[in-house]
Amino acid sequence: MSLTPRGPARGCEAGIVFALAIEADAFERRATDRVEWRGPGGVVLEGTVAGVRVAWCVSGVGGPAAARAAALMIDGHRPRRLVSAGFAGGLDPALPRGCLVRPAAVTTEQAGTRIPLAHAGAGAAEPLVVSVTEVVATVAAKQALAARTGAAIVDMETHAIATVAATAGLPCLGVRVVSDDASQTLPAEVAGLSRPQSALRRLGAVVGAVSRRPAAAVDLWRLYEHAVVDGRTLAAELERFCGALAGEAAVIPDRPAGEPADSAAGPRPTR
Repeated sequence: MSLTPRGPARGCEAGIVFALAIEADAFERRATDRVEWRGPGGVVLEGTVAGVRVAWCVSGVGGPAAARAAALMIDGHRPRRLVSAGFAGGLDPALPRGCLVRPAAVTTEQAGTRIPLAHAGAGAAEPLVVSVTEVVATVAAKQALAARTGAAIVDMETHAIATVAATAGLPCLGVRVVSDDASQTLPAEVAGLSRPQSALRRLGAVVGAVSRRPAAAVDLWRLYEHAVVDGRTLAAELERFCGALAGEAAVIPDRPAGEPADSAAGPRPTR
């Protein structure tokens, strides 16, 4: 699976995978010298953020879409690490809406699927994230998932991205903003809107949801407003992360393209 044209031969410091455009928008505005690489597998952008060259893409929701995007990123742009970035649901009541989480590991609900994640920055390792296949919308469902897995947050993409990274021998990091906390029940329409679909079909789903339940318009608008703020929080953290990579690159000037900067090439999934 290759992009046409291919990415630059030297590779980039990081390949960042977002699920949704609203997660990527604020970060993208911070990038300069942007180039779009369009191929049959999707669109990947490159740009300079905080002095380093990075690539990013919007994969769509869910593990399969995220895995395809991560593989495309590696094939065409040769990043030295992958980053799973975006929003997450809160499972731990101690995590407020809008807070940043950089998880130390990712799991699924299946036994033996835990994968360690690289840790960005100083401080203690942060909580476990669990990747699922359906939106976890209710307080009861969040409590049950936390009890089964021990995870503090939930998303739908990190495990798939980490699996692709581990197979390629690359480290993977997670950067997530809690978009709905453990005490919040999401509107029923969110699950349908999060399914893979075209922008036109998603717009039709929104119109249909509002026609069936007029109050959905208020609920969905509130979620959108929160998402804009959370996107800015995510972008600021990713820019700080890129700044840290710039410092690393300054002291390792001649690393071959595709060789991970981290001392470990990245953990393999446990079985």
